[in-house]
Amino acid sequence: MARIHNFNAGPAALPLTVLERAQAEMLDFDGSGMSILEHSHRGAVYDAVHNEAIAGLRQLCGISDDYHVLLLQGGASLQFAMIPMNLLPSGRSADYVVTGAWSKKALAEAKRIGTARAAADVHADGVCNRLPSQDELELDPDAAYVHVTSNNTIFGTQWHQWPDCGDVPMVVDMSSDLMWRPMQVDRFGLIYAGAQKNIGPSGLAIVIVRKSLVDGAREDIPNVLRYAIHADKNSLYHTPNSFAVYMVRNVTQQLLANGGLSTVEASNRQKAELLYGAIDGDFYRSPVEASCRSTMNVVFNLPTAELEQKFVVEATAAGLNGLKGHRSVGGIRASIYNAVGTDAVEALVSFMADFRQGAG
Repeated sequence: MARIHNFNAGPAALPLTVLERAQAEMLDFDGSGMSILEHSHRGAVYDAVHNEAIAGLRQLCGISDDYHVLLLQGGASLQFAMIPMNLLPSGRSADYVVTGAWSKKALAEAKRIGTARAAADVHADGVCNRLPSQDELELDPDAAYVHVTSNNTIFGTQWHQWPDCGDVPMVVDMSSDLMWRPMQVDRFGLIYAGAQKNIGPSGLAIVIVRKSLVDGAREDIPNVLRYAIHADKNSLYHTPNSFAVYMVRNVTQQLLANGGLSTVEASNRQKAELLYGAIDGDFYRSPVEASCRSTMNVVFNLPTAELEQKFVVEATAAGLNGLKGHRSVGGIRASIYNAVGTDAVEALVSFMADFRQGAG
């Protein structure tokens, strides 16, 4: 078996130990004589896995009983619609802080459902290399919620200090950086994330939502889209993505066994420091303002587009996969999520040095 270094933005790298565990348990899960893929979602075997996944998320992220933890299908993109459908009543408006492609899509979806506005927009001319300052936010104190995207996979920006939204609930898309560090869940009204970056495989969304928001949510929408229904049924209103939930269970258990999110944060900061240190110089260049640089998705450029193309081809041949920047912006992107080891970043930095020397 020849494993390569995976820098893809998502679906992304999973911990090797988690993959090996799934491999070992694939045909006979826990002595049951069946794969977890074959178990009924109404049976005791899967029910234990389901509840262990939720408990692991609660323990890792410090989620209190004031919040529901929901395991939903449709990925993060479905939440662009479910959030306003549940939390944006008629006669109210929602604020969206537009900092990239995903927040722009979230705003557009909200406008299809109700009244929503951009409280700030730094996504000018299709480029976003910074985040807005507090002074740039034109927030409505009567808004139903304020929507923020915590990390931008395309442009490589990340909030390191949360904006002050006053008494308005903050709704945060953490798809690409949930669990990269310890967090204070109680400062948010709702957190959502596609699992396929730091948490598990694709096809599952994690929603952490304050119970009081669910209690006051709209009821005039289909049951399958109501947070209250999924909370009441423990995310078992309909058949869940049981294998993805199983993998989330395994990821959370592995992270807890390794010291929790404080250990994860230390590793992530070390990796980001190493990679940005290799970028800052006279050959490689980061287009992102230093205070807004992402620890998850590191984007950078070379002197020419031709060199960037050559870099990707040669890096791939060297076992460094997924480094081509998003098609909308080009350049290079290294996604260094939790499961990307320091050894992978060291291999990339070494390749960068060799490539720089060969390019003259």
